[in-house]
Amino acid sequence: MAAQDSRAPAGARTRRGKGARVLALAAAVVLTAGPVAGCSGSGERGGGDPTSPSASASRPGGAARGDGDSPALPSSLTDQRLDWGRCRAHAGSPAPGSDWQCATLKAPRDYAEPAGPTIDVALIRTKARGDGSERIGSLLFNFGGPGGSGVDLLPAFAPQYSKLRERYDLVSFDPRGVSASRGLRCRSDKEMQAAEAVDLTPDTAAEEAAYLQDAVAFGKGCGKQAGALLGHVSTTEAARDMDLMRGALGDKKLHYMGVSYGTELGGIYAHLFPDKVGRLALDAVVDPTAGRIAQAENQARGFQRALDNYFRSRGKDPGDGAREITALLKKLDGKPLSVPGGRELNESLATTGIAVTLYSKNSWPALTRGLRDAERGDGSSLLALADSYNDRDASGRYGTASHSQRAISCLDDKVRPTVAETKERLAKFREISPVFGSYMGWDTAGWCRDWPVAGQWDDPDVSARGAAPVLVVGNTGDPATPYEGARRMADELGEGVGVELTWKGEGHGAYGSGSACVDSAVDAYLLEGRIPRDGKVCS
Repeated sequence: MAAQDSRAPAGARTRRGKGARVLALAAAVVLTAGPVAGCSGSGERGGGDPTSPSASASRPGGAARGDGDSPALPSSLTDQRLDWGRCRAHAGSPAPGSDWQCATLKAPRDYAEPAGPTIDVALIRTKARGDGSERIGSLLFNFGGPGGSGVDLLPAFAPQYSKLRERYDLVSFDPRGVSASRGLRCRSDKEMQAAEAVDLTPDTAAEEAAYLQDAVAFGKGCGKQAGALLGHVSTTEAARDMDLMRGALGDKKLHYMGVSYGTELGGIYAHLFPDKVGRLALDAVVDPTAGRIAQAENQARGFQRALDNYFRSRGKDPGDGAREITALLKKLDGKPLSVPGGRELNESLATTGIAVTLYSKNSWPALTRGLRDAERGDGSSLLALADSYNDRDASGRYGTASHSQRAISCLDDKVRPTVAETKERLAKFREISPVFGSYMGWDTAGWCRDWPVAGQWDDPDVSARGAAPVLVVGNTGDPATPYEGARRMADELGEGVGVELTWKGEGHGAYGSGSACVDSAVDAYLLEGRIPRDGKVCS
């Protein structure tokens, strides 16, 4: 995403669709290549003081809620030891410094057949500072997506969590199907570039046919490359993998910070393993009650709200500003801007570039520059912003986070809106957001069209009766995961479990965004177990 936003991870790609993909990775989260799971090491389980609170781990892999008669996991998985070692460089990026160690966890490919084939899940950690006398255990991170690589991202974002490192080992991972954990690639770089010319808001029968054909081709590519794995990269399976991690790390309870899509993953973990919940902080919260259509509407509303706030900050009427952008996009739809190097800025890429800048106020100057340049006939700035989101480098190579994201979200969601249903809703989408509505609306028809495997749910179940309190942090100016989702997540977790903390701010996420009130509340919860009053507001 946009390099202009230098603050640490405000989140990630939310799960519901390509509109969510374009409008959901914080500008700071550029999914660059990084370290992969490491080699020879200490064979440690956890690595802390054996008398610490988390040293004697409860056995992982026990029955999760809803398992029924599912077979238990073999001891080869539940008793495995992590072989921590040096992290290797990957895909041309240097390995992280000597403070970092990598390891591989083995998980069953299919939890219904735990003695069958396994999948390797890549982990990374840096140990807690000090002599270990005050070490709580491991703090596991998921920065969002689906498709975000925690192995790549945690070293870059660790300075933000320096206070938490005083008492925690900081740990993250690549979920199954992501990057170093059998990361999926559904099409070539050449095919990725060709797809950029597809109109994602089709106006004619020919454009509509090309859009739907491209959507189907992507799914076929995933099926051909992934094979049986395509049916085993769900968020539920990733949550079960997290419980294996908990045991292998030596922790009785899971301590966790999830951002954006990571909040959904954390909520599902709490539902499956309520008795294993330690301290869970969920920031930039995905609404667990919103199905595919409602989620798309929520994001259209959230991004339009953020864009309106941008215009207000410049003393401009939001309605006038939106009309100027829609006029620009319409012009680009008819005649894209030529950009040096033989490329073009079309309507879809411009929408991506605009949306990227709304994840943080720090990126608003980039939006001003991009819009100004485009109006003058120069599309380079907005195209560069779109490239940073699409993980395209200067040589034309693309990352694969979007491939993993689509595979995971289409396995999670079973709703597959038809073209006719989509067209019926387009007017409402445009009413919600003049700028982003058409894009979000059409996305519901194309994202999982003719997907090779069936989806699993309408909405995820995050009810966690009996779990320890879970801190849910919402930001009133969040574009990608609108604020209303935080209250709904807190309610769905259950009475006495979900505790809501609100920040009246801008951008995707709240922790590390400049609010001492938010940061101190989250730190006190994670480090001391102090639970803020439900409904506390930081302005």
